[in-house]
Amino acid sequence: MLAIIDTGCANINSVRFAFERLGVTPKVITNVDQVQSAERIILPGVGHASVAMDRLISGNWLDAINEFERPIMGICLGMQLLCEQSSEGNIKTLNKIKGNVSQLDVGQLTSPHMGWNNLNVLKPHALTKGITSEDQVYFVHSFAHQINECTFATTKYGQSFSAIIAQDNIAGMQFHPERSAKVGARLLQNFLDWQI
Repeated sequence: MLAIIDTGCANINSVRFAFERLGVTPKVITNVDQVQSAERIILPGVGHASVAMDRLISGNWLDAINEFERPIMGICLGMQLLCEQSSEGNIKTLNKIKGNVSQLDVGQLTSPHMGWNNLNVLKPHALTKGITSEDQVYFVHSFAHQINECTFATTKYGQSFSAIIAQDNIAGMQFHPERSAKVGARLLQNFLDWQI
């Protein structure tokens, strides 16, 4: 069973529909007891990091996420919550992937970063299978994970930042694969195929 944690954010249905187009019917879960029956988990997110963390804490999700040993993937803010800390609200996050999240230095560009950008794959991973530097995905964000050894793909908007990260059974995509057409569908299928 593919589970999507109900974080109360706006992109849950679009994530669910994207997986349904791949022939998988995910279950949106609202209770930590439902985690045990999941084979994979999606942590979606849109909005402010501190508000999202408060929801996870009040819903008692932290232990369930920490104890889950099968694949977990965060999308957009969900990815950021899997990192060590975020300067958005200066909060400690889930600490599942090394690295911090900070505001993008966009220079003279418009913030938030919103639109289609190319992925730059740094090293191979099951999540980047079939992805090339010609492939574009859709971003909406103003904070990002700083590039480190957990970074498998980057994008540049003012500065270079992590677009795909992974550590052990945890992964994250800063962009919205559910809104990234055929490339996004390939990336979601890669997550479904990922073996730990």
